[in-house]
Amino acid sequence: MKQLFPVTALALGLSLSLLSAPGFAANSWNSLQPDRDEVIASLNVVELLKRHHYSKPPLNDARSAIIYDSYIKLLDPSRSYFLASDIAEFDKWKTQFDDFLKSGNLDPGFTIYKRYLDRVKARLDYALDLLGDGVDKLDFTTNETLEVDRKDAPWLASTADLDNLWHKRVMDEVLRMKLAGKDPKQIQETLTKRYKNQLARLDQTRAEDIFQAYINTFAQSYDPHTNYLSPDNAENFDINMSLSLEGIGAVLQSDNDQVKIVRLVPAGPADKTKQVAPSDKIIGVAQGDKEMVDVVGWRLDEVVKLIRGAKGSVVRLEIIPHTNAPNDQTSKIVAITREAVKLEEQAAKKSVLHLNQNGHDYKLGVIEIPAFYLDFKAFRAGDPDYKSTTRDVKKLLSELQKEKVDGVVIDLRNNGGGSLQEATELTSLFIEKGPTVLVRNSDGKVDVLEDENPGAFYKGPLALLVNRLSASASEIFAGAMQDYHRALIIGGQTFGKGTVQTIQPLNHGELKLTLAKFYRVSGQSTQHQGVLPDIAYPSIIDTKEIGESALPEAMPWDTIKPAIKPETDPFKPFLAQLKLLHDKRAEGDAEFAYIRDRLALSQKLAEEKTVSLNEATRRAEHTDIEAKQLALENARRKAKGEEPLKELKKEDEDPLAGAPDDTKPEDDAYLSETGRILIDYLRLNTQVAKH
Repeated sequence: MKQLFPVTALALGLSLSLLSAPGFAANSWNSLQPDRDEVIASLNVVELLKRHHYSKPPLNDARSAIIYDSYIKLLDPSRSYFLASDIAEFDKWKTQFDDFLKSGNLDPGFTIYKRYLDRVKARLDYALDLLGDGVDKLDFTTNETLEVDRKDAPWLASTADLDNLWHKRVMDEVLRMKLAGKDPKQIQETLTKRYKNQLARLDQTRAEDIFQAYINTFAQSYDPHTNYLSPDNAENFDINMSLSLEGIGAVLQSDNDQVKIVRLVPAGPADKTKQVAPSDKIIGVAQGDKEMVDVVGWRLDEVVKLIRGAKGSVVRLEIIPHTNAPNDQTSKIVAITREAVKLEEQAAKKSVLHLNQNGHDYKLGVIEIPAFYLDFKAFRAGDPDYKSTTRDVKKLLSELQKEKVDGVVIDLRNNGGGSLQEATELTSLFIEKGPTVLVRNSDGKVDVLEDENPGAFYKGPLALLVNRLSASASEIFAGAMQDYHRALIIGGQTFGKGTVQTIQPLNHGELKLTLAKFYRVSGQSTQHQGVLPDIAYPSIIDTKEIGESALPEAMPWDTIKPAIKPETDPFKPFLAQLKLLHDKRAEGDAEFAYIRDRLALSQKLAEEKTVSLNEATRRAEHTDIEAKQLALENARRKAKGEEPLKELKKEDEDPLAGAPDDTKPEDDAYLSETGRILIDYLRLNTQVAKH
């Protein structure tokens, strides 16, 4: 991988005379200006992206329009702050940001951000004035509605129009809290404190905050994994916002005014609770037994700082579960003890799946791989007992073969990746020899990573179970297994992260930029599309919300020259029959029916673009949705011989959030069905062999 070096303003042949001195006035953003270091850093970023980004798209008028649109969307995604006149004023710059950035002129980015701060202050002042009259003065017998999906709504023309919108927004927030069981006094206090806190944070805005937002928008116009980090953020948390070190073990992202959980680190503190899941929203954070801090409207980095803390300390999160209906704000409190994720807790582990099918008993080995790990320190020190995914899986395979299993299922669900070396090494256990993954650099050169050890360690029947949260190294391994026709790939479409990043220090902060792309040995990229399963299961996770394809400016899927010649696919003749047999079983399976029906209900609710501000109507809708959710849960329970519930409680564990550690593999619907599909293949293949 090429070594990058900092680019200085002098190296670019630019005069430092264009750099302005910093300006700052306490508790006021009107005088905030970029300083000398920030201007140099912006020029560095321009040059580094031009020279070293994988796709090297030109910084021109077309990119300028992307930067402008993305910046406005970042600041005001629901079109609830800026006026149409603001946008008309800014539109004159739409195709000029390329010129501004090349010349080190940061003023337009600062001007737009400061106007945004003015507009936010005006809206918060209005909301506080409205609350000052008392929430009991709001009329919830009205037949008015609020448009909740405003990403494509027209910009409002006047302050009076914004007042009308915000009157409805405050009513909606009050109504949501009413339906969640809060009394008027609690609602008044919570919302007043929320808006006052947001006002206080506006006054704390620094030039650095504006610079980071603007330059990061520019960087992310190239792809979502190219980011600028300010000096504070580069120091305070790692590049992926992962809280795996002395945190809760979760990857977070902004979702309008809230923070959404994207992925849980396997065996991390949050994962262990079994009460937190991807797509849950965090609306409050408390340290130990201290008062809960409302974090609605906070920046992502601010929320991350609150959640991080000393190992062994407790953080309490107020969470709105992803299982709630779109307008249901009922929350639950989850206490999590912060700790670093231990390598041994992420280690691969085995179990045996006992199934009876067509009157025959089968025994399948299951190997769960939560991450692709390697103890680099021990490995580099020459420790013969260093810990790695491949070494552990090899040992587990030996044990399973001694137990005379009929086949093996490798469970890669929720495996977010890790060591590329381990993905390659693991592939080598299952193939005779050959390439494992291709890495194409920005200059077009393709590096081929190969398994150079002849002979496969395990040659028996194999299936891989994947889902939307199987990412990066998981996709490289799964893609190789599919391309070599070595395993049936079963489950959900994987995440689609197929790019390689490097960290480049700047004179001020850091730039993470994409400089290479992964390709499977078949020549297909894992980027954007991920790995498509041979047999698909209904997804618990909405692929429109989570995954590479859900990210703006995600690099496309493409292909390059394959590294291996196509071989006969032993699974292809049986796939249609395998799918038919699976569909027949899934139709009558309680868990599959529950997932399918719950997904259909969620998609239907998500399509609603407006909500009623009439309390009686909203309560009736809320009751109807809860009744449908309860009916789905009780249908699942009845089919499993469990007692039905009289009502749904938010503190109950989500049946799909994660299985307790002592769950039998036979009780995991997806794992059990994957085993049955593998057995179907064994039977069909045997029948063909006999003929």
